[in-house]
Amino acid sequence: MSKGIIGKKLGMTQIFNEQGQIVPVTVIQAGPCVVVQRKTSAKDGYEAVQIGFVDPNGGKRASKAEKGHCEKQGVAPVRVLREIKVDAADASKPGDSVLASAFEAKTKVNVTGISKGKGFAGVIKRHHFAGGRATHGSMFHRAPGSIGQSSYPSRVFPGMKMAGHMGDAQVTVRNLEIAKVDVENNLLLIKGAVPGPKGGYIVIKQEA
Repeated sequence: MSKGIIGKKLGMTQIFNEQGQIVPVTVIQAGPCVVVQRKTSAKDGYEAVQIGFVDPNGGKRASKAEKGHCEKQGVAPVRVLREIKVDAADASKPGDSVLASAFEAKTKVNVTGISKGKGFAGVIKRHHFAGGRATHGSMFHRAPGSIGQSSYPSRVFPGMKMAGHMGDAQVTVRNLEIAKVDVENNLLLIKGAVPGPKGGYIVIKQEA
């Protein structure tokens, strides 16, 4: 079983640990969240709970479909929904609260979010290619170079590292440490950086 919560990235700061050392942390608004739906193997084919990030404005920005889905489950409208895998013994039901108090300091978590979009990028920025020499008229500086063969098989293989869209993809950073839990303000301070921009939504999971 894994326990998880939806969080909103507020930004980065630094704190001091017990040894007086500076620790860089990311401040996460961890919920409050609510269980919207319990999915079971018998009905849905897998075991999971669907949780929603409680909207401070009362779900006014939720779509009609989201409002209808929440109304069917008997919970207040929420706009941000995510699923957390659980085992069959999990007793979560719609309406249950998921709070930052479920986590403890010094524990390890996996954080999943959407990375910052970088637009169209070349091979040096996207794949860390070295590029060619800058002097003596080489005429080869930031180009990708050869991408295939001249005669056989005369095609570009799938997965070839080339220029293209960079970022804006789901990224999971594993084994990040929770430096501090602020239960009163529903804040988690996670050591290091997490994926995504300020204001982006992430999912924090702790494996049992």
